Amino acid sequence: MNGGDASGRLVRPFTLTGGRTRPSRTDFTLITSVTTVDPPPDRAARPQPEHARILRLCAKPVVVAELAAQLDLPVSVVCIMLCDLLEAGRIVARAPRQISRTSDMDLLQKVRDGLGRL
Repeated sequence: MNGGDASGRLVRPFTLTGGRTRPSRTDFTLITSVTTVDPPPDRAARPQPEHARILRLCAKPVVVAELAAQLDLPVSVVCIMLCDLLEAGRIVARAPRQISRTSDMDLLQKVRDGLGRL
């Protein structure tokens, strides 16, 4: 498990989150895209090791679900840690684009009509 140190000891998720069980914000879903802010803000403190791992993985945009998989941590833990980084100005979170169902239905109707004319 990636949550362990070099000697193989496991770092418990509640240790990574400082005992918190819920994110402080609701910015993150499984498909929220996260990217590191480069350069980091001047006031940014040195990140904890797991936060630093997240920052390295977010050098290119990555969604929360993929980030949790790469870190081998529960999504809830990753979201709490992402909140820390967002509040510190170290990352940017982008919500997924909303897809309008009406435009999808309009497109499908046009395709059906076009196929019917063939």
